[in-house]
Amino acid sequence: MPVRTLTLDGFRSYEHLEVAFGDGPQVVVGRNAAGKTNLVEALVVLSSGRSHRSSSDPELVRWGADLARVSARVELAGRSEELEVVIHARGAGPGTRKRIRVNGVNRRATALSAVLRTVLFAPEDMLLIVGSPTPRRSLLDGLVAQREPTAAALMSTYQRTLTQRNSLLRRIREEQADRAELAYWDSVIVEHGGRILDWRHETLAALAGPLAEAHREIAPDEADLALRYVSNVQAGPHERNEDALRRRLRETSDKEVWNGATLVGPHRDDFVFESGGRGLTEFASRGQQRTAILALKLAELDLLTQLDARPPLLLLDDVFSELDPERRAHLVRRIGSLPQAIVTTTTPDDLDPALVSASTLWQVAGGSVRPCAT
Repeated sequence: MPVRTLTLDGFRSYEHLEVAFGDGPQVVVGRNAAGKTNLVEALVVLSSGRSHRSSSDPELVRWGADLARVSARVELAGRSEELEVVIHARGAGPGTRKRIRVNGVNRRATALSAVLRTVLFAPEDMLLIVGSPTPRRSLLDGLVAQREPTAAALMSTYQRTLTQRNSLLRRIREEQADRAELAYWDSVIVEHGGRILDWRHETLAALAGPLAEAHREIAPDEADLALRYVSNVQAGPHERNEDALRRRLRETSDKEVWNGATLVGPHRDDFVFESGGRGLTEFASRGQQRTAILALKLAELDLLTQLDARPPLLLLDDVFSELDPERRAHLVRRIGSLPQAIVTTTTPDDLDPALVSASTLWQVAGGSVRPCAT
């Protein structure tokens, strides 16, 4: 699913940009803050309808602009697909803040990933193992959303319900509402939360094989790598996740009122990296952690490719400087097998020479992206 053209208007640092990408690796070179990550972010927006860097859409609008428009022409199964996301600046009415179109027709965000799937590898991913659970949950839910067409909308409903339920819990604590009012919100949390748990477990199970294989390829002398889901909603024998969540809400009801917050559910869960049955957080060196994260990204590629034999677009945002030569070589080999990849770097010196020679090089400067000499 190569991206043939990308057009940005009023997006982040770009007033206007038009760039036409070819096949194979596309290496984007530029100093820090030149706009390389903004370019990658625009492609993430076109594949998911949202940014990986900000939860606030208006932040994507260039200062002084009324709106940001991101559009692309994507080649899919021999035909051309047009994607467009328009985001309005703060102050626009609630119904006009974001518009998504596929081939000129208004669609939901889920329609974007049906055309353009992406795997993003960014420097902050190096903290996946030792950092907070939030980015791990986001990564897993992003994979779920690309595998399950209805997942993104259901997850959004779950988050809105969670906000409403937490607000009600605080009112109950302050004796301004009755516990009976929780019944409706509990039913939505149970139904949607149970489905999210199902999807997460299914996705991790599907990821297990590609992850172990990718890790063996990179580190054949190390124990197999695995991901273990950690939940405060453990289903018992013959118990569905939905039933377990309903039970846990009953068990924690008094504590939730006291805290004014929903204490159980997928929003509180996590997953951990394990090798040889031990958590990597506890014993792994920095190099072993980077190996595990690289294996995870390669496994994401394989998992999404298995859906319909269409490799996703790999986005590598300034990560080569974080990897040693051996790990870079593994990544370069995988890039070479893809129809297209977007790679950003501050200098081509950080890249494998074989990758540079096989790539189209672009220079980012002054709000423009232009071809440059190798």
